Amino acid sequence: MSRVWHPYTRFSTFASDPLPVIVRGEGIYLFDDKGTRYVDAISSWWACALGHGHPRIIAAIQKQAAELQHSILGNLSHPRAVELAERLVRLMPTPQRHVLFSSDGASAVEAALKIALQYWHNIGRPGKKRFAALADGYHGDTLGAVGVGYLEHFHKPFDPVVSPAFRTSPQKDGFAGMAKLIEQHANELAAVIVEPLCQAAAGMKMYAPDYLAQLERLCREHGVLLIVDEIAMGFGRTGRMFAFEHAGIDPDIVCVGKALSAGYLPISAAIVKDSIYTTFADTPADHSFYHGHTFCGNPVAAAAALEALSVYGEEDTPAKAEAMGALFRESLGPLATLPSVHDVRCLGAIAAVELEPESPAPAVPRPHRVRRLLFDDGILLRPLGNVVYLMPPLVIAENELRELISKFTAAIRKAG
Repeated sequence: MSRVWHPYTRFSTFASDPLPVIVRGEGIYLFDDKGTRYVDAISSWWACALGHGHPRIIAAIQKQAAELQHSILGNLSHPRAVELAERLVRLMPTPQRHVLFSSDGASAVEAALKIALQYWHNIGRPGKKRFAALADGYHGDTLGAVGVGYLEHFHKPFDPVVSPAFRTSPQKDGFAGMAKLIEQHANELAAVIVEPLCQAAAGMKMYAPDYLAQLERLCREHGVLLIVDEIAMGFGRTGRMFAFEHAGIDPDIVCVGKALSAGYLPISAAIVKDSIYTTFADTPADHSFYHGHTFCGNPVAAAAALEALSVYGEEDTPAKAEAMGALFRESLGPLATLPSVHDVRCLGAIAAVELEPESPAPAVPRPHRVRRLLFDDGILLRPLGNVVYLMPPLVIAENELRELISKFTAAIRKAG
C-alpha cells in the first residue's frame, strides 16, 4: 500500500476507482506503469501548458542543472532570477515593477497579501488591513490564501484561525455588489484580489472583462490595491498572455505560477509595482519585507520558466488558445439543449459543461459517470462539483482536439 497522502482525494476513492501510477509523459499524453496511454485533458492541474516531455524545456533544465542547482536570493543573486524577473516585468502593461519569487501559487498569493498589508503600514495607514474577494474564489490553501478564497466544503475546519474577506459574486450581484462593498469599506481595505475572468476551482465560473475594468477604476478612486491572481489563467490560456489583458487594466500586483515553468518545476511569483516596492526601504525606518522561501527563484526552475516564456512567444500560444476556444464553442454549444446540461461556457482553451444536479442523488453522480466513461476511453479529467471541463495542453493538435471533444460530448450524452 502506498504511503502517499493524495491531495484533494477522498479515502473512498481508493476502494471505488483505479489509481493509475503515471510513469511517463509525452506531448498531451501520460502513460501508466501498465503502458496505458491517457490524454491529460486538464494539463495536470492546469500547469502543463506545453504538454509533457517538451525537448526545449528539458534541455534548459539539464543545462542549468549542470551549472548551478540552487542559490538563495537573500543577499545573493544569480543570472536566471535576474533574467526571469526582467522578462516578467516586460510582459506587464507597465514594466516599473519588481518580482518576488515563490515556489507555488498559494505562496505567491500569500506574499501578495502580506505585501499589500505591509505597504499600507509602511505609508502610515495600518488600519487598512482587510481584503475583498469574489465569492467561491480560490487562491490556494495557505491560511492567508484561504481567507480570501474560502470554500466551506474545503476549509470549514480552519474557521477559527482564518481571517475572512469581504465577498461578493459577479454572477449573482453583478458589479453593483463589489461597488457597494468597496464604497462601504474602503478605509479598511488593503486590497481586492480576484481570479480574472474565470474562477477556476469554483467550476470555471466566468464573468465579463468589463467587470475587471470597472473594478480597477473603483480601486483607484478609493485607494485600494488590486491583486490579480493569474496562476491558473496566465501564459496564454484565455487567448491573451494574461486574462486581465482582455479588460485593458494595469493591476498593482500580479500573481503567476503553474504554467510559468510550463508545469515542469515549482516556481511562482508576485509581480509588484514599484510604487509599492519602494516603500519597503530600510531608511529612515526599517520597512524591509521579512518574507521568503528557501527555493524561491531556484535557478533550475527559473531556467525552465525562461525557456517556457520563449516558447509561448515564438509559438504564439495565446493565438492557439483563441482558436481552440472557437472550436470549443462550435462543437460544445449543442450540448446546452440536453436536459442533463445546465450551462456550457468557454474562454480560450477552457471548455466547461455544467450538469444539472440529480434528485435523489445517485450512488455515482452524473459528473463522475462522465469521468469514468472518459477514463475507460483513455482520458483523464477531474470534475469540479457538477462541472466537467477540458483544459488540455496548448500544444494539442487540431485532430487530437477534435477527437477529445468528440469523446467528451459522447460521454456527457451517454451519462444521461
